[in-house]
Amino acid sequence: MRSIRLWARVTGVGNKGVVVGVRHDCDAGEEVIVVSMRLHSRRRPRCGRCNKRAGLYDPGDGPRRWRSLDAGTTKVFIEAAAPRVNCRAHGVTVAAVPWARHDARHTRDFDDQVAWLVTHTSKTAVVELMRISWRTVGAIAGRVVADGRAAHDPFDDLVRIGIDEISYRRGHKYLMVVVDHDTGRLVWIAEGHDRPTLQKFFDLLGADRASKIKLVSADAAEWIGDCAISNCKNAELCLDPFHIVRWATAALDVVRRHTWNLLRQLGVPGQAKQLKNCRYALWKNPEDLTDRQQTKLAWIARHNQRLYRAYLLKEQLRLVFQHRGDTAVAMLDAWLSWARRSQIGAFVELYHRIKRHRQGIIAAVTHGLSNGLTESVNTKLRLITRIAYGFKSTDNLIALCYLDRGGYCPDLPGRTKAA
Repeated sequence: MRSIRLWARVTGVGNKGVVVGVRHDCDAGEEVIVVSMRLHSRRRPRCGRCNKRAGLYDPGDGPRRWRSLDAGTTKVFIEAAAPRVNCRAHGVTVAAVPWARHDARHTRDFDDQVAWLVTHTSKTAVVELMRISWRTVGAIAGRVVADGRAAHDPFDDLVRIGIDEISYRRGHKYLMVVVDHDTGRLVWIAEGHDRPTLQKFFDLLGADRASKIKLVSADAAEWIGDCAISNCKNAELCLDPFHIVRWATAALDVVRRHTWNLLRQLGVPGQAKQLKNCRYALWKNPEDLTDRQQTKLAWIARHNQRLYRAYLLKEQLRLVFQHRGDTAVAMLDAWLSWARRSQIGAFVELYHRIKRHRQGIIAAVTHGLSNGLTESVNTKLRLITRIAYGFKSTDNLIALCYLDRGGYCPDLPGRTKAA
């Protein structure tokens, strides 16, 4: 095999260009390999942004270098002319080259390997192995994601979506997250935590595609539900069961603290102390209780009927979400009737709260849809935010989230997925 063909394969260019020569050079005091290359003479100039044919404008600023994958322990660069073209849509811009993305100083193979590594290894490993800065990693992630989202519309075929928010930094810094329930992928993410931020997603989605969405899962934040339903005319809002049960757990804890304070005021410190240590016995699911916690729960049933009724109300609401269809709706209505008549202040308030959201709860138990998938994605995104700690720009963090959870992580160069 001739050396020019060998270097065409080593650099990943293949038959997309012509190797003119290979030489050793010195870059910042380090010996490197420079592969001089040119485009095929029959290739017409194309815009680097839209890849459409465009007329040649000028030769540009001379030859340009792109970092390629290393040859052993030696850095490799591709060197070629970088003329400018006059595109009808983008004006004067650098012409496209087949081995690199626009406005990049690295080849596609180099970008793809960095993007794969950053989703599979640690920050330190990526920086040390590829010999680049963490800022460069963020820029590469942004290019790969932009390339992937331009190739395929991420908003196509959305039918069931989940909406949630995640805190990524101290000081009430949030990201809005939209997940596709059918594919499990991250569809959209943006900085912010309010209705105008979420409205940006629906503006990008458009009225036609929004009308095809049938189900939207979310927590009980009213601004999320109002924004989703006002844009998705044919969708039902499904409230997340976990958040509803958490309301009941919070109401139970209000009753427990009130009972504890009342026992202290009545001069029964022994019972008050024993009740204080029963917190986890009341919070946990019955099937998860230890023998000691079961004993404490039995003590509450004997000595404090009011608190035990509050516990049963919490458990009954939890059981509602373990059923589907008409059975679940009947159980929910029975629970509402019981809570309304319970004469326990915290649960009477909870009754009014759940009654306001009854339609969203019924949709959740009817369709069996929760925000569990969205919360699972959020858990993985929290890990990514730790990996992206060194990023100064939120855009780089968002690009990293898309890479890992949006389905934009490329294969390693030269590999193909097993069938």
